[in-house]
Amino acid sequence: MKNLGVIIFGLLTFLVISTLSMFTVDQREYALVFRLGEIVSVKKEPGLYIKMPFIDGVKFFDKRIVSLDWEEPAKFNTSENKYMMVDSFVKWRVIDPARYYVSFKEGGEPAAEDRLSKVINAGLRAEFGKRTVHDVIAGERTTIMDSIRKRADAEARQVGIQVVDVRLKRVDYSEDISRSVYDRMIAERKRIANQLRSEGSAASEKIRADADRQREVIIAEAYRDAQKTKGEGDASAAEIYANAYSKNPEFYAFYRSTEAYKNSFKNKSDIMVLDPNSEFFKYMRNAGKK
Repeated sequence: MKNLGVIIFGLLTFLVISTLSMFTVDQREYALVFRLGEIVSVKKEPGLYIKMPFIDGVKFFDKRIVSLDWEEPAKFNTSENKYMMVDSFVKWRVIDPARYYVSFKEGGEPAAEDRLSKVINAGLRAEFGKRTVHDVIAGERTTIMDSIRKRADAEARQVGIQVVDVRLKRVDYSEDISRSVYDRMIAERKRIANQLRSEGSAASEKIRADADRQREVIIAEAYRDAQKTKGEGDASAAEIYANAYSKNPEFYAFYRSTEAYKNSFKNKSDIMVLDPNSEFFKYMRNAGKK
């Protein structure tokens, strides 16, 4: 019974020592093995490893790509002395855990991001300072990002970090410049609108004048044709009258006199002062004679 207790105690001791002597490294992380505060081993590959129990310590570091994205855009000055608001982000990861640990000690990721922020901001300031507004907005945006990434990566590797990518999410004018740009855009649009209105008004007047001219021409041509037709009609009537008169002058004279009587006595209020023996009443005087 006493031997059984010793065996169980030995097994438990072995299990505890074995547990304290082994550690695993995940494929997503690095491991640093410390002995009395000094780095004695760096584990970059996943697997099961052995360490000295009670003496060695292990610290793990994430090897995955991390995003550094600033909450507020930063302001940078261009070569034209115009401020631009730049919103960017950085992709980075640890590639040398030993150097990374020595550089930042217990500060860890926040300290690394603070150091990286200063490097990126310095790079952006340098790149923007030698370019115009057009260059940083459209012309050389890719070149700027590539140049900043290379510069930041070269400095970051000194502290065990690799800068994978630097991207500019948004580059815009500062508020005062944006207001000035918008004012110029509004003024330009108003100028174009006024020009179009002026051109439209001129075209309208031209069309109206042309329509009035055509109207006058049409009226004049219609009046000319009407007068021509009327003249032709009067000529035909005169010819008919002349032919009728030549065939029977007496009847023609009688017909004209009756027409004159009809027109003269059309209204009861009409008054005529004539000599009864005048030529006008010739056929009326002879009305009862055969």
